[in-house]
Amino acid sequence: MPMIAVDTQFGRLGVEETDGAITRLVWYGWNEGPKTPLLQEAAAQLAAYDKGRLDRFDLPYHVAGSDFQRQVCDLMFAIPLGETRTYGDIAKELGQPPQPVGQACGANPIPVIIPCHRVLSANGLGGFSGDGGIETKVALLRHERAAGLLI
Repeated sequence: MPMIAVDTQFGRLGVEETDGAITRLVWYGWNEGPKTPLLQEAAAQLAAYDKGRLDRFDLPYHVAGSDFQRQVCDLMFAIPLGETRTYGDIAKELGQPPQPVGQACGANPIPVIIPCHRVLSANGLGGFSGDGGIETKVALLRHERAAGLLI
């Protein structure tokens, strides 16, 4: 699959495209295959986000997995920059318990672009599956000026 790498303050992020949609973001990414217009746009948006000039990603994405996984990702994608939700908030919206929501957040294949870092547990930060774990989650929230809740 084609991938483009972008150096950010959060590490080198690789964005992968499959059939005209973003399907994965990984730390320690690399450049592979053609630099499609979508990958170039994804790289431009990640760079703008990194510089604090992008409030919302506008990229087509596809999340493989169950309908529930896709629903959780769609709800995370809709969380505005600078705001957070809890696993419980998303669970209520879907009529599900919080634990599977937490598992779906942890399985998000496109972190940062689908902002799973904006989802917190009821009594703390919760987890983060990206490189650096909780420290990276805190750095992303600080970058988005959502860190008031962390002080």
